[in-house]
Amino acid sequence: MAIIVNLDVMMAKRKMSLNELSERVDLTLSNLSILKTGKAKAIRFSTLESICKALDCQPGDILEFDYKK
Repeated sequence: MAIIVNLDVMMAKRKMSLNELSERVDLTLSNLSILKTGKAKAIRFSTLESICKALDCQPGDILEFDYKK
């Protein structure tokens, strides 16, 4: 897929665990894990907004487009 999810990178930079992020954004661990591993097919803007607030980052810090794929 041409969209790369860098959620794990941002979590590491913020020293935040998957459990902590899950609690802050009110998502199940399984749904957050699917997103983190890049297996998600879509993400709601409200979810993206919550993640960005929790990690104090921009959407572009989490999502990347690889035009070569």
